[in-house]
Amino acid sequence: MSGGGAGCPVHGRVYEPDFAADPHGNYRAMRERYGAIAPIELSPGVPANLVLGYRTAVRILHDPDNFPADPRVWQDSIPEDCPVRPMMQWYPNALRNSGPVHARYRQAYVTAIDYIDHHALHTIVEQVAIPLINTFCGAGSADVLTQYAFPLVFETLNQIVGCTPELGRRVATGMAALFDTVNAAWGMEYLSAALMELITLRRAAPGDDLTSRLAHHAAGLDDEEMLYNLISFYGAGIEPMQNLISNALLLILTDSRFGGGVIAGSLSTRDALDEVLFLDPPMANFCTTYPRQPVMVDDVWLPANEPVVISLSACNNDPAIAQGDRNGNRSHLAWGAGPHACPARSVAYQIAQDALDQLLDALPDLTLAVPADEIAWRPGPFHRAMTALPISFPPSAPLFVP
Repeated sequence: MSGGGAGCPVHGRVYEPDFAADPHGNYRAMRERYGAIAPIELSPGVPANLVLGYRTAVRILHDPDNFPADPRVWQDSIPEDCPVRPMMQWYPNALRNSGPVHARYRQAYVTAIDYIDHHALHTIVEQVAIPLINTFCGAGSADVLTQYAFPLVFETLNQIVGCTPELGRRVATGMAALFDTVNAAWGMEYLSAALMELITLRRAAPGDDLTSRLAHHAAGLDDEEMLYNLISFYGAGIEPMQNLISNALLLILTDSRFGGGVIAGSLSTRDALDEVLFLDPPMANFCTTYPRQPVMVDDVWLPANEPVVISLSACNNDPAIAQGDRNGNRSHLAWGAGPHACPARSVAYQIAQDALDQLLDALPDLTLAVPADEIAWRPGPFHRAMTALPISFPPSAPLFVP
């Protein structure tokens, strides 16, 4: 059997709304037809191979010599206006490089993240969360995604990165435009200009923040390398984090094993987060690699320079390993594995857990405002993301801002 996207069945078109509506059903159908690796299309005319088997994924993620993360040969054949190209193309950052270049970037990146003060981070999340909750607590309803999860994650990341409030507003404007396909080029330019000002500022006046630690690390990152590693930090933080918070809250509100139990204290929000990271990780399909020569894996020929995408969601739910009670089990692949594994998992866990705890403490009687089967999911090959998460609760007075 050979890989490739030619003649993909409908369930292999991972970018379509029908796929987003029932991803696990589509993963099962692909696994039954193809086994551990299935041919897909990431967007029309862009073939790839999706890894569905847990053990196969672990093997690939730990084999950067045969499966490097550098996409430059692949992207030469991809049109500039391809919708998935901005998410996949090469940049001078840790995510899109392999070998010694990756090691240099990652050393600086990991050091910058490891020095984040978790006690201070708890305070940051609290100070961001309470004013946000105060904007809607008296209304009795809210959309968690737009009114809470996104602004909380973004402002928390701004403070970790060391943005001034004015630069933070410009970064927000640029990031918003970057995700808007109409204004993406302007958004990248505007975002880059703001972050370059931040880099210049923190080179001259370092503080206790991620940008300062990157700027003054022994790896000696230049301004362009600084820029794209910062953009990578925002990209890895905003979309996955807001979806992790929202997806975990949906689980808490709809699953009898969690609903009530979290609020009553018998289960922690950490348990809900781990369940989501197993079942519906916010980055469902990611950790893309590009074999430099054809390679056979599990009786499948993977063509040279064609993307090999790990389905973190499908692998976590592989029948070969997904058995029994997962409570407290963190062997999922939601953070990746191998040399490109997410270096910020403890930071992400804390932000998500603190965000959920703040919301549930402030509004303990909140409920889902629509039937669970009416929740809509955004189409796209990479994420697992709701379009909105409407909640209802008894109106309450504003909280005291510490």
